[in-house]
Amino acid sequence: MTDSPLGEDQEVAGLGARLREQRVSSRLTLEVAASRVGLSPAYLSRLETGRRQPSLPVLLGLARAYGTSVAELLGEQPGEPDPVIRGGRIEPGRAGGWGYRRAGAQGRAMQALRVHVPPGTQDAVVRVHPGEEWLYVTGGRMRLTLGDRVHLLDEGDSAHFDSMTPHVIAADSAAGLDLVFVHTLLQSPGGDLCLGDAPRI
Repeated sequence: MTDSPLGEDQEVAGLGARLREQRVSSRLTLEVAASRVGLSPAYLSRLETGRRQPSLPVLLGLARAYGTSVAELLGEQPGEPDPVIRGGRIEPGRAGGWGYRRAGAQGRAMQALRVHVPPGTQDAVVRVHPGEEWLYVTGGRMRLTLGDRVHLLDEGDSAHFDSMTPHVIAADSAAGLDLVFVHTLLQSPGGDLCLGDAPRI
């Protein structure tokens, strides 16, 4: 997982403060919250103070750990409840190179996102957490590692799996990868584990 700071034009105002507020309201210490997402406490502290900007995979992990959504962490204001979510451009580079746009209603048991993974921005962290994930490739090719097996998915292919299976999502095409990503929002003391080369700063 690459977690280099974003440029000033890509920083999300107030993100650090919201991360800290969500952690405190979840009654988690820095140490406990960081361990659930596979980060060091020092690195999570840097995220909370705005000295670092998290990648989308880190935001997803934090959202699961705190029982909230990526949209809420980014400070998106929910409008009137509406079951219809209109399409639109995916903003590039808002979270460690991964672009995303909400594709489902907030406050539900599942979170749906449209995601763009640019080429060369690979997620090297193996994620493990309670729940399920459903992925649908809308453009490009995905390299999906599930346990010891590697699957190549082309446009129109999908995958549905238990999230306790160690998994890695990466682009395997020159133009990057576009997908619809749906996962359950679960908060569990044993959940949100990350294995591999997560940043431990």
